Amino acid sequence: MGVEPRGPEEQVGVGSPDNFQRLWTPERMAYIKGENKPTGTGPEDGCPFCDIPKLSDEEGLVVRRGTTVFAVLNLYPYNSGHLLICPYRHVADYTELDTAETLELAQFTQNGVLSLRKASGAQGFNVGMNLGHVAGAGIAAHLHQHIVPRWGGDTNFMPVVGRTKVLPQLLRDTRALLAEAWPGD
Repeated sequence: MGVEPRGPEEQVGVGSPDNFQRLWTPERMAYIKGENKPTGTGPEDGCPFCDIPKLSDEEGLVVRRGTTVFAVLNLYPYNSGHLLICPYRHVADYTELDTAETLELAQFTQNGVLSLRKASGAQGFNVGMNLGHVAGAGIAAHLHQHIVPRWGGDTNFMPVVGRTKVLPQLLRDTRALLAEAWPGD
């Protein structure tokens, strides 16, 4: 005797019944509403990338600190382990980086890829910058490079149809794994 498929479940007061299950992600509302976004273009306008280095690594989700740049987990990641490489200096454009910042940003990008491979077995990566709001930068006033780990089949019905990402690990746990896997000292 097989299992009978369930019909729509009646939920009084929440609209018409349907066959959809619900995955609630209320923490995404902060992103949707633009909470913690800078109010202007200056570092004093609430720039999170200027504020994060003042926090402990655990509180700020900082994976590694360098001399001119730092690696931090994206608070609203595309995939688990989504890293951002940010200069400490508040600059908006890649061409504004000095030589030391450019070199360390490149080294941190390489080390970020290596640590993600080691800690999570990532099979590929999207690496890049969105320079300016029209290019998709959520925080255009402070340059940051994305490192998004990818795995075969990581795009499924959830983001395509449900416009929802399933992240299997807490950010603080991901931060600890990547910090431990970061190459060298």
